[in-house]
Amino acid sequence: MDTKKAQRPPMWLNGKLVPAAEAKIDFLTPALHYGMGVFEGIRCYRTPRGPAVFRLPEHMARLLSSARILGWRELPYGVHELVEACQETIRASGHEECYVRPLIWLAEGGWNLTVDAGKPYFGIAVWEWKAYLGAEAMENGVRANVSSFTRHHPNVMMTKAKITGNYPNSVLAKTESLRLGFEEAIMLDAQGLVAECTGENIFLVKEGVLLTPPDATVLEGLTRDSIIQLAREMGHEVVKQPISRDALYGADEVFVCGTAAEVVALREIDFRTIGTGRMGPLTRKLQGAYLAAVRGQLPGRDRWLTPVPPAPPGKVAATG
Repeated sequence: MDTKKAQRPPMWLNGKLVPAAEAKIDFLTPALHYGMGVFEGIRCYRTPRGPAVFRLPEHMARLLSSARILGWRELPYGVHELVEACQETIRASGHEECYVRPLIWLAEGGWNLTVDAGKPYFGIAVWEWKAYLGAEAMENGVRANVSSFTRHHPNVMMTKAKITGNYPNSVLAKTESLRLGFEEAIMLDAQGLVAECTGENIFLVKEGVLLTPPDATVLEGLTRDSIIQLAREMGHEVVKQPISRDALYGADEVFVCGTAAEVVALREIDFRTIGTGRMGPLTRKLQGAYLAAVRGQLPGRDRWLTPVPPAPPGKVAATG
């Protein structure tokens, strides 16, 4: 018996909670063969007022935006319904901190390579989360290299959408980097300029100014947006501009950010030490502010958190 599977919390599937063992897809589901799905990565944190999800409505809005970009014209759920579904799934899991994965995929047709011939299915799963880039990464930073794989061109794959079929691009780059002894890969765009990492956006600090690549070819991460807002509120200048590969090497600090990674310094890129080879002062400052915000400890940022209220009296969740 697979005990890990038996212990999985229930999942939300097409409008209701079901035991994890029943949340299955058919082998011939077209999304599995053609990458026709969209998803989000979201975090629920323990806060002084109980579990709360970071920027949940914005994540759900982007999920639906990704679905429209992929081509779906009609969807059965809106932002409000999906927010409530996430809360219900987290509550049923019993986790105070977890990773949340909503997914929309093409089912019941679609073998002729069009979303119009199939039906969208919706699912939400949650699981407990560990440090994405390793337990020591938050303090010590990680080593990265510039990948030999180019980030998708925005007119080849839709780079503003979290489409499942986009991610072999990241898998190729990340696998290459890990095999070379690095922890993360930096991807250049089709023009040879810095785009983003395999699952994070990237920032560099030069003479006190925070720089990040323009929006054009990158996934505009909600963590990235949060960092930009926090930095500007602290009085730091933030500039979105084209960044060359060699600008990374000469930066005072470089860090990456994303839902899974949170905020992590890059201490070395392509065997070149960045700054002092340790987390820089601005990175540390922003990392601290971000971690305080997600845990409900940063004044004025409660609006970023959606609480997970207790279940209504008499309501019993499905069991895994």
